[in-house]
Amino acid sequence: MLDFTVFTPEVFKAYILQGLYFSVILTAVATAGGIVFGTALALMRLSGIKALELVAATYVNGMRSIPLLMVLLWFFLMVPLVIGRPIGAELSALITFIAFEAAYFSEIVRAGIQSISRGQVFAGQALGMSYGQNMRLVILPQAFRNMIPVFLTQTIILFQDTSLVYIITAHDMLHGFTVAGNNLSRPRESYILAAIIYFIICFSLSWIVKRVQQKVAIIR
Repeated sequence: MLDFTVFTPEVFKAYILQGLYFSVILTAVATAGGIVFGTALALMRLSGIKALELVAATYVNGMRSIPLLMVLLWFFLMVPLVIGRPIGAELSALITFIAFEAAYFSEIVRAGIQSISRGQVFAGQALGMSYGQNMRLVILPQAFRNMIPVFLTQTIILFQDTSLVYIITAHDMLHGFTVAGNNLSRPRESYILAAIIYFIICFSLSWIVKRVQQKVAIIR
């Protein structure tokens, strides 16, 4: 028989809360870092400079062709061998997620930039703007506004993917539920609760994305 009564508020505070905090921090940092580096990669691919295009395309296509779990394991296991010391599961997860998500955010940003009418580019050029000024003041603000719903959707996927850091023993929310379930001898109940909480968080975020999409559509 299933028994959820053992999962008291004290148990959640002792085991789950710290893992949830790390999952949220990992999602926020990876999203911010992924957007920053992804934008740089997108601009490199659209720069018209063959060398930059090749480097960016190789990185993006390479990362998108490898499962996140494999990248996570490679970084966690190989980097300590290269630098001669461990860097910890949490730091490995942060760096890996930023590097991996940058490839996906790069494609989102590139598509967003290309969706802007060429007339906007020509208008900036007619005002005497340089390529950098035109991109910074005219193109990117419009592109980022249009990309907000897609950014949020990718962030939801990223939050779901944070459960993969369990494989390198990082203390995320899933790890907290696992430890609690093992210590209380209720592993089935702990995984059911974990699934419910993941669903509630992701469903709520999906509802927010839908509302944002409606707002963006009105602005357009």
